[in-house]
Amino acid sequence: MNSEFITSVPYLHTARLVLREYRQQDFDLFAAHLADPVSSAHLVPADHHAAWRIFCSQAGLWLIHGAGWWAVEEKETGQLVGNVGAFFREESTVMELGWNTYRAFWGQGFANEAAAAALNHALEIRREPKVRAVIASANESSLRVAKRLGLTYEAETEIYGKAVGIYMRERGGSVV
Repeated sequence: MNSEFITSVPYLHTARLVLREYRQQDFDLFAAHLADPVSSAHLVPADHHAAWRIFCSQAGLWLIHGAGWWAVEEKETGQLVGNVGAFFREESTVMELGWNTYRAFWGQGFANEAAAAALNHALEIRREPKVRAVIASANESSLRVAKRLGLTYEAETEIYGKAVGIYMRERGGSVV
């Protein structure tokens, strides 16, 4: 009897990027991102051990929901530039988008490109009726990405003790 459980993470391709599964060798950059107070200002900052738990839980979401987080790799160089997710929070029925670009790669449009691919996957491949993103009001770069993706403000909520806005888009909604 084969007791090995295997799941696959879909690869998504854009002009410059490959969205792929997390790999153990991705962890050091991931942990450095969460430990950097500037790059994690709008996230939950994490030490090395907490970053490992987050990394593994994000990877494990694919087993629970068939949706989760991708490592974002630049095609030309093979360099890991960040991560993007189309996932479900506990007890949520609405798929959520999330994106992080590692600080060395800010300002190059990688978040827009990766998030657009994740959004397309959520709405067109998975056929989710709507998606949301939760973004702190001070996170101007993520608010710009959300606007480009056609997400619009719906409400305010709190996550991990921080006030955040909920931005939504329904399937068939327009991109700005």
